Amino acid sequence: MRLTSAAFSDNDIIPMKHSCDDLDISPPLHWEGVPAEARSLALTVIDPDAPLNWIHWLVYNIPADAPLIPEGGPVPTGAIEVRNDFGKETYRGPCPPSGEHRCCFTLYALDSKDLLMRKECFLEVCKKHAIDKAELQGRYSRGGPMGTI
Repeated sequence: MRLTSAAFSDNDIIPMKHSCDDLDISPPLHWEGVPAEARSLALTVIDPDAPLNWIHWLVYNIPADAPLIPEGGPVPTGAIEVRNDFGKETYRGPCPPSGEHRCCFTLYALDSKDLLMRKECFLEVCKKHAIDKAELQGRYSRGGPMGTI
């Protein structure tokens, strides 16, 4: 599988409009190569540089035949967003308190659908049911090359 965004390349800078410093909307995400046996997809967006791997977005029950999430959403029909570490059930962009942080977008092809997934067990369920996965990593720092806040 392959996960891409028209907003940034892998390991590139995430544009400010996708952060807490601006519009805070999700970047456009597109994927291809989903295995034929996949029953659903799940998406995690996590900052591994924050204490306890800060969760920005969790989405599951994405139809296996859905090819994308457009900029700012909505998520595909039937997909379910789970409460993140901001206490919201929607995308929240990078917002590091200092320095540059990574934001890791991971799309999982799962062997099941209609799984009950909560924040506390989301990654465990994804790993247990994953057939394949694709990753896209972006970087963000407040101020610096993206502008001053």
